Parts: sequence; structure tokens; C-alpha cells
Amino acid sequence: MIFLDYNFRRYNFRILLYMLMLSGIGLLAIGSATNQDTSMINKQIMGIGIGLALAVGLSLIDYSRLLSMSFIIYGVCLGLLAAVLFMGIRRNNATRWLVLPVIGQIQPAEFVKIGLILFFSWYFNKYQEKINKVSVLGIAALLFAVPAFMILEQPNLSTTLVTTVIIASIVFCSGVSYKWILGVLAVVVPSTVLFIYLLQYDMIHFLRGYQATRILAWINPQKYAEAYWQQENSIMAIGSGQLWGKGLNNTEIASVKNGNFLSEEQTDFIFAIIGEEMGFVGSMVVLALFLLLIYECLLMAFRAKDLAGRLICVGMGTLLAFQSFANIAVATAIFPNTGLPLPFVSYGVSSLLSIYLGMGVVLNVGLQRKNNN
Repeated sequence: MIFLDYNFRRYNFRILLYMLMLSGIGLLAIGSATNQDTSMINKQIMGIGIGLALAVGLSLIDYSRLLSMSFIIYGVCLGLLAAVLFMGIRRNNATRWLVLPVIGQIQPAEFVKIGLILFFSWYFNKYQEKINKVSVLGIAALLFAVPAFMILEQPNLSTTLVTTVIIASIVFCSGVSYKWILGVLAVVVPSTVLFIYLLQYDMIHFLRGYQATRILAWINPQKYAEAYWQQENSIMAIGSGQLWGKGLNNTEIASVKNGNFLSEEQTDFIFAIIGEEMGFVGSMVVLALFLLLIYECLLMAFRAKDLAGRLICVGMGTLLAFQSFANIAVATAIFPNTGLPLPFVSYGVSSLLSIYLGMGVVLNVGLQRKNNN
């Protein structure tokens, strides 16, 4: 299908508007968090420009063409993750970055999330008539386990968790029997309780030391006060913003930003900057924009012409919903401290480009919706 065949009255310009608004708020917050570091701001502006161009370009390419290359996409994902493990850049006890010729430094796991959404949307669309067969689900589990293990080995537990939730949502919406769903829940829920119990007695050995400490600090903040202090300061910052905030680029000594009470405030704790400087009103605007984006993804999933398109929209909607919730939950101590960016808002070109790419495919699904919708 060439783009001239599309009915552009169906083009969802609202999604472009919401993405640009979130990116604009992110630019303001990043500028304030970094004391107007021009190199970071310029990189983020470049990422927004390239991301928007890629999203618009992808929105005009028939997503079925992308899905026809699903195994190539899957292979590229594995290749990038393998390259990270063998020749990646190590920083803060983690190897998550790769330097590519011309392109420069990227974080492949961010792009792998989008690649896996496309691959598993194709897979469950192809085998939708056999979805409840043990062989189909078993192969899907194996195909997911390989990249998940490679991401976990970086180590990147938070991205592994996000990717797992995304693929679980795709499986749930693919038409799998509730017997499978209930069976998985019957294993996962008690296993999670047992995991937390054993962790307190240092009996979970596959976690890195800092990962275990962060979870334990969330469970018992008083005992692990040193590991909990960032989240405590983040809560103080958000609360101090009150209704309208202290204003962008404020220089108050009591500011969490100026007092260096947070680390990576331009990425992991960007919501603390928004809460402190834009207040309750600014925070609610950010939440409302995410809700609108997620609603548009689910609406286009409902209107999609086939199961593959529906699963793509569900996967992207889940990515936005869970990752934005997780980032804000860390900033408000609802979740243990994890290193997840706030989509469109946090500093980071890899995260920014990958989200724009995924939303570009969603826009194409919307262009090809069912005629009666």
C-alpha cells in the first residue's frame, strides 16, 4: 500500500500533539534540572526533531510490510543485545550502551522493546487459530526468554520487567484462554510473595547487591535509610511544589535540585523536578497527557483492521502506561528505586527515538482501521 491510498481524515494528529507537548515539558524540566546544560538540551531537541520525522515517516508505511520482516527485526534485536554484552560501554556497574559508527552511542534495549512488540504481534496474529496450543505458547516463551535474559545480564532488571509486562499484555489480548492466564497467576502471585520473603533473608542470589538493597529499602525504609534517601527527597520535592510550583529554574537554597539531594534528576527523577517547579497543576497536566495518549492507543486497538494491528497498539499503550507509572511510582516511593526514564520527558535520545518509532507504527494502524469505525 502506498501512502496515496490512505484516507488522511483518519490520521490521528492528536497523538502528534500529545507527544510534542510531553516532549516540550520534558525540555523545560531537563533545562532546569541540568542548569541549562546546552549540550544536553540540544541533544534532546535533536532527538525530538528526528523522532518526530521518523514517527511521521513510519506512519505512512504499511505496518504489514514491517511485520513481514519480523524475524529480521527479531534477529537485529538479538544482535544488538549480544553486541552490548561483548563490546558495550560500562557505566555505573552496568553495560547497557553501544557505540555505532556515524550514529554514536545508543541504548539498544530501548529499541528492542519496540522490536519485540512488532515481532510478537506478528507471531500471535500468525498463530491466532492455535493460540492455546502448548507448542505455540512454549515457543513464544522461549523466543521471549532469550532477549529477556540478555537484557537482564546487562544488568537491567527494570527494562526486563517492563518488557515482560508488555509481552504479557500482548499475550493477554491475543485471545489466549483464561485457563492459561489463571494458571500463570496461580504461579506468579505466590512466587512473588515467596521472593520478597526470601530476599529479606539474603536467599535470592541472582540479584545484584544494589538491586536487592533497593527492594529491601522500599520494604523497610528505616532499616535501609541510606538506600531510600533519594526517594524520600523526591517525595519532599514534589510536596514542596504545592499547587503551582516554585517556578522553573528557581535558585532557592531549599530546592532539592540546587541542594544536590537527587542523582540523575534529568532522567530517573525528572518527575520530582516537575512536581517541585511546576507543582500539582503541572504534574496533573503530565499525567493527563499520558492518559490521553494511552486512551488513543487503546481506541486504535479497538478500531484496528486485524489482530496484529490491535496487538501493536496494545503493546505500545502498555509500554506508555507501565513505564510512565513505574517512573512516577519510583519518584513517589510506590515502587522500589529503578532506572526507568519517563517516556518523552526524561533526558535520553535512545528512549525518545524508540518511543517515537513505536508511536509511528501505531499511527499507521490508525490509518488502516476498520471501515465501520
